[in-house]
Amino acid sequence: MTVEHGATLPPRPPGAGALARLASSMAQPILGRIARRVAARHASLFARLGAHQNTDYVIDPVELPFALHLRPDPQALLFRAVPRDALPAAGATIRGRFLMLLELLDAEVDGDAAFFSRDLEITGDTEAVVRLRNALDDVDGSIAEEAAAMFGPPGRAILGHLRRKYSDDAMPRGE
Repeated sequence: MTVEHGATLPPRPPGAGALARLASSMAQPILGRIARRVAARHASLFARLGAHQNTDYVIDPVELPFALHLRPDPQALLFRAVPRDALPAAGATIRGRFLMLLELLDAEVDGDAAFFSRDLEITGDTEAVVRLRNALDDVDGSIAEEAAAMFGPPGRAILGHLRRKYSDDAMPRGE
């Protein structure tokens, strides 16, 4: 089943150009390390995906100058940053604010509610997205916390800062 749903997300930052390419290349070693660690610690994720282990997912955090390309194939795991002008053909695309995507990763946000409130945009194969979500829901603990912990106190501090900023940005402002 394929679905498109118009979200009320802010426009994407420019994806082409030197900034996106530089940011993508700088993020790559970090993303590769995170993907290898998560795969080693949570090998059961792959079984839950079934045939969708070979699906190309594009995860598009709207505030970043690049998107993420995930192919959760245990034999050839791929998780990389990609400038928006060089995105691969995707079986499924998940688009939303960066911290909301992190909260979805850790099942801290209801994906259905985010989708229907238009805070999350899903295009492509919805079965693939549901399989990915169900696989992530089965993980004990926080993948975001595990990833931050890989980088010690600075990683945990950055994640904490991002979560506080996101929480502060989500709070209504008094006049």
